[in-house]
Amino acid sequence: MKNEIVVYREQEEVTQEELAEAVGVSRQTINAIERNRYNPSLELAFKLSTYFSCQIEDLFKPDIDVSRD
Repeated sequence: MKNEIVVYREQEEVTQEELAEAVGVSRQTINAIERNRYNPSLELAFKLSTYFSCQIEDLFKPDIDVSRD
């Protein structure tokens, strides 16, 4: 799943460590999410979207094609 965490984090001028502390995870978890090596739980995705005051859909984009033929 693609994500925009880095974009939002840089806009807010927040470090990975600061974001991790705010949402209750390790800096390594934030790093793994940003590098698309880990998909967060729904709870963590909600915390991240709340932190950045945006919709979950703004932060995370699925890698699947949902078009119908």
